[in-house]
Amino acid sequence: MILKPAIARVRLDKWLWAARFFKTRGIAVEVIDKGRVQVNGQGAKRARELHVGDLVRLRQGERGEIEREVQVLALSEVRGPAPLAQRLYAGTPASIAAREQAAAARPYGADPAHTIEQGRPTKRNRRELAEWQRWSASVDD
Repeated sequence: MILKPAIARVRLDKWLWAARFFKTRGIAVEVIDKGRVQVNGQGAKRARELHVGDLVRLRQGERGEIEREVQVLALSEVRGPAPLAQRLYAGTPASIAAREQAAAARPYGADPAHTIEQGRPTKRNRRELAEWQRWSASVDD
């Protein structure tokens, strides 16, 4: 991947993919369409032209739980190795501090396994459920 200074602008979805924020352009498009990406404080569309110096705020993850704010340092339409992709942007100090704080608090969060009260049904439970469903009556019958 060569950082071309000749590129004056690039589509937002291509840049997010090239900068390795998302694994595919399709995922980048979905996130943009859900309104999880802002450029310079405004909602963005996938075809928005990105320029060097723009401030991009995005939320990553299943439910948009990871928030990042980066400044565009270079433009590229080509996805390359991670070290070169990291040269395309610089995180803002507030964003970096928030991510470090979230990473430090993560081990102290609730373990999802502890929220399951009974766990997987046993063979006996499944048989009881099947027997109950067999003899259950509905209003339509």
